[in-house]
Amino acid sequence: MSAAMLELSGVQAFYGESHILHGIDLEVRKGELVTLLGRNGSGRTTTLKAILGLVGRRTGTIRFNGQDIASMSPHRITRLGLGYCPEERGIFSGLTTEENLLLPPVVAEGGMGLDEIYEIFPNLRERRNSPGTRLSGGEQQMLAMARILRTGARLLLLDEITEGLAPVIVKKLGEVIRLLKQRGYTIVLVEQNFRFAAPLADRHIVLEHGRIVATVTQEELPTRTDMLHELLGV
Repeated sequence: MSAAMLELSGVQAFYGESHILHGIDLEVRKGELVTLLGRNGSGRTTTLKAILGLVGRRTGTIRFNGQDIASMSPHRITRLGLGYCPEERGIFSGLTTEENLLLPPVVAEGGMGLDEIYEIFPNLRERRNSPGTRLSGGEQQMLAMARILRTGARLLLLDEITEGLAPVIVKKLGEVIRLLKQRGYTIVLVEQNFRFAAPLADRHIVLEHGRIVATVTQEELPTRTDMLHELLGV
């Protein structure tokens, strides 16, 4: 069994006076793909933001490759090799597609070069000179994902990457995630689309009101799908 790349123990998170996470215990092993499932407001996105230090306040223990990162600032955390693809994508309108792609710094060896990224996302090659916000929603999502693949990050935190996208784009993103998993990336995927997440993940973790209420492995999925549907309101 692979060593733990990411460990959360007793993590609580706050936005001002709002208490969002109530003691999250989570371990993600190297090369594993874990989905965080749950209804809106369950704490899935806040869990990612707590890992990165993007909440108002957090307590508990967070370790990345054995190093305690709970007291680190977000820019120091990402430079350890965490790549974050936010739900809002963060594409800069004043930059071309390729300039957006080249913007993040390289934090470690092993990141993908432009040619390799364009091979995976041929749409981005065709639109490389277009302003970033002139891309379609699907192309912007591809750009947001491609941008972190350059950096050398080996742990990818992906937040709602399929939301609002056409089925053909969702299928393409599923193919990309399978490819990244084959290449040894570790992925934490926040996802509302259970049909998209179901065949991809090694484990599904369900959150409700800021707490983990269920963990289902890929092997257990056939016998626990009804339970997951009930929890998720599918």
